[in-house]
Amino acid sequence: MSEKHLVRVSGDELRFSASHFITLGDGTCEPLHGHDFRVSARIEGPLDENRWVVDFVALERVLRAILDELDHRVLLPTGHPSIRVETGDREVEVRFGDRRWVFPRAECRLLPVENTTAELIARHIGQGLLRRLQEECGVRPTGVEVQVEESPGYTAVWRSS
Repeated sequence: MSEKHLVRVSGDELRFSASHFITLGDGTCEPLHGHDFRVSARIEGPLDENRWVVDFVALERVLRAILDELDHRVLLPTGHPSIRVETGDREVEVRFGDRRWVFPRAECRLLPVENTTAELIARHIGQGLLRRLQEECGVRPTGVEVQVEESPGYTAVWRSS
């Protein structure tokens, strides 16, 4: 019989508040709005010399650091084919069709995604978690799953393959 080991972190402290907008397939764009996103992460991998996949405290610390980078920011996609994001020293100008927004640079987080959907935010967090666990903790998971709850009952999941 083979074994799999998984650990999961979740809880009220793993959340961030941010604003975003998404474009829709019909060429329209939602108004800028915000959410209190809740995040959980599940890590799969072999047991190490301590007989754990990853230390819960280290996992939570790394995940919390990623969420802190998103907290109280405007999340902007840099990979969208129709959204222009231009950054200056103090401002970020965003254009979509005839719409234009200008934000203070320090209050924005530019994400390398096509749209700031919960699914792609989950992927962004998951890829960052995977990279930082390897760099900071020496952990090489065989699988990562990140859940992002945009609002109660509305959750997106990203899994590494």
